[in-house]
Amino acid sequence: MSLGGEAKVAKNSKRAGEAAPQFLEDDPSTGYLPGRRWPVVRYGLVSLLISAVLVFAIELIVRGDVAGTVSFFLQPLKPGWTTIVVFALILIGLDALLGRSHQSLMIVAPLTLGLAFVGHQKSHYLGDPLYPTDFLYARQIFALLPLLVRERPMTALAMVVGIVVGLSLLVHGWRLWHRKVPALSRKGRLARLTLAVPLLAFFVSIMDYATFSWTRDRLQIIPIMWDQKENYASNGFALAFALNVPMAHVSAPSGYSDKAIAAIDRPRTTASVPDDKPDIIVVMSESFWDPTKLPGVAITPDPTPTVRGLRSGSMFSPEFGGMTANIEFEALTGFSNAFLPAGSIPYQQYVRTPTPSMATFLKSEGYRARAIHPGTNWFWNRGAVYADFGFNDFKSEETLPPMEKRGPLASDAAMTDEIIREADASDDPVFFFAVSLQNHGPYEPNRYNNPTHSVQAPISQWARDSLLSYAEGSADADRGLDRLIEWAKKRERPTIIAFFGDHLPPLGPVYVETGFLKDNVAPRKEPTPEAALEHHETPLVVWSNRSGPIKDLGTVSPAFLPYHILTAAGITHPYYTGFLGEMRERYRVVDRNLLLTPTGQATPDWSRQKEIDPAIRDFQLIQYDMMFGKRHAAPDFFPETVNKVVAHTS
Repeated sequence: MSLGGEAKVAKNSKRAGEAAPQFLEDDPSTGYLPGRRWPVVRYGLVSLLISAVLVFAIELIVRGDVAGTVSFFLQPLKPGWTTIVVFALILIGLDALLGRSHQSLMIVAPLTLGLAFVGHQKSHYLGDPLYPTDFLYARQIFALLPLLVRERPMTALAMVVGIVVGLSLLVHGWRLWHRKVPALSRKGRLARLTLAVPLLAFFVSIMDYATFSWTRDRLQIIPIMWDQKENYASNGFALAFALNVPMAHVSAPSGYSDKAIAAIDRPRTTASVPDDKPDIIVVMSESFWDPTKLPGVAITPDPTPTVRGLRSGSMFSPEFGGMTANIEFEALTGFSNAFLPAGSIPYQQYVRTPTPSMATFLKSEGYRARAIHPGTNWFWNRGAVYADFGFNDFKSEETLPPMEKRGPLASDAAMTDEIIREADASDDPVFFFAVSLQNHGPYEPNRYNNPTHSVQAPISQWARDSLLSYAEGSADADRGLDRLIEWAKKRERPTIIAFFGDHLPPLGPVYVETGFLKDNVAPRKEPTPEAALEHHETPLVVWSNRSGPIKDLGTVSPAFLPYHILTAAGITHPYYTGFLGEMRERYRVVDRNLLLTPTGQATPDWSRQKEIDPAIRDFQLIQYDMMFGKRHAAPDFFPETVNKVVAHTS
C-alpha cells in the first residue's frame, strides 16, 4: 500500500472514533437548503409551539389550577399570547448564540420552570408572588432550609432527587443535541439575531411601569403594581415578574423639589431628653400573636397572660406571615412601606447610606444604641443596615455568647438574659432593639419535647400539633416579657419597654381548618377594612416602670411606634414626636391599601385616588427626601443627621 493510501486509512480510522460530523444548516444532506421557505417557516412555527407549551406549563405551575390557566389563554385580550411571542423571540435569539436550532430550550425551560415552582411555593407559604428582588436575599432562604426539611423530609428528599435526575438528563440531552442537530450557518445565526434582538429591545423599553406606553396598553399589559396578586394573575407570571424589575428604582413623588419640602409646616417640637435619661428596650417578637383568636380553638392554660394584662393596643402589620424586615424598617425609622414599590424590601434595596432612625437620634443624645438578634448578622442584611441606622453595635449569632436553644432555635429566655445582662452592665443610658428568633416558622408538630399547654379544636391531628408548637413558642415569648417587666420594676433608672409581634404567624393549613382564612395566607388586598385589621393586628405593649402600661393606643402602624415609645419616655424630637405626632392625630394606620383615622374612618385604595390628603403627601415627600433625595428636610426634621452623611463601606 502506498504512503498516501496508508495516510487515508489512518485518517478514516481516526474519524470513525470521533463524534458525528457537525453539518451546517445549508448542507444538502440535512435538508436545510438556502432559499427554501419551508425550513424557515417550520422553524418559526416550531419555536412558537415550543414557546406556547412552555408558557402554559409556567402558568400551570404558578397558578396550580388547570381551569384558571386555560382561562388565561382563552381570553384573546389577555397578555398570555404576547408572552408566547416574547418567549419565542428569546428562544430564537439564544439559538443564534448557541449555534443550534431549539437548543436554547435546554436553558430557558429549566430556568423558567424552576422560577415558576419557587413562585408557587412562595405564594403558598407567604401569599406573595415571586419578585426579582427576592434573589437579593436568596441566601437566607437557604438558611431556613433545615427548618423546612424538618417539617417535610420526604418532600425535601424528592426535590433533591428531582434536581439530580434533572441535571443528569439535561447534560445528556445537551451532548446528544450537539451530535444529532446540525450547526447553524453564519447567515442563519445573523438572520435570527436580526429578528430577535431589535424586537426584544423594544419590548424591554416598554416594560417600565412608571411610564405610559401606548404599545403596552394596546397589548393589554396593565401594570397593577398596587395589587401584586392581581398583577401576576392578569399579566401572567413572566410579564408581571418583568414589570417588577424597575422597582429597584424609586421615582420621586409628583411635585418633589426643595420648594415643596420648604412648604411643609415645620414642627414646633425640638429635640429634648430628660435629665434622668430612661433606658428604652424594644422587643420585636417573632410572629407573636394571640392564637386563641382562631375560631373554635381553646388553649389551656392561657399562652399570653402577661400581654393580655398589659396590652396597650395593636400594631397593624403591613405584612402577613413573613417579611419581618419591613415591619422593622417602619418601627425604627418612622417611615412607611406605603410609599415604596409593592414587594420591595428597603433593607435589601434602599438602605445604602446612613438613614435617620431612633438609634441615630438617641445616640446623638448620649445613648448607647444596641441591637440584638440571635440569628446570623447577614440575615435581612441587618449588619449593614444597623450600621446605617446609627447603632453602636449589633450582637448576632456570630458575636453573642452561646445561646441556649428551645426547640431548634435560640430561646427567648436566653435573649432576655442577654438584654438584662447588658443593660445592668451599662453606665450610659441604653436603647435596645431586640428581634427574637425562637418562634420562627414553620411550626412542625412536636417541636418541643416538653409542652406545657394543650389545644382543643375540631381540626386534624397535624394541625393541632402544629398549633401547639406555635402556642408553646408564644407562651415563652410572653414569659420573656414578664421577666423584663419584673426586672425593670426593681430598677432605679427609668425604663421603657415596648413589645410587639411583627406579623401573624405562617400557620398555613391551621387557618383553613379553623375557618380563620379561606387560604393558607391572607390576601394582600383585603375585601374590607375589618378583614384587614383581623389579619394584620398583633399585640402591642408600651410600659414604663414609673407609670405602668400606656393604655388605649388603639391600632397603629409600625411607623408610629417611635412616637409612642419616645412620648412614653418623655423625649421629644422634631420628626418622631413632632411630625409623627401631628400625623397620628389624623391617621393611626398608614398602609399602601388602607388609611384609618383615630375614629375608625377607613379610606381603602387611597393611593389610586386623584386627590390625596396633603398631610399624606407631606409624609411621602419627607421620606423620599431623606431616603433618596437631597435631604432638604434634614435641618428642621432630623437635625442630628446634618453633616453626618457618608456612605458605609460594608
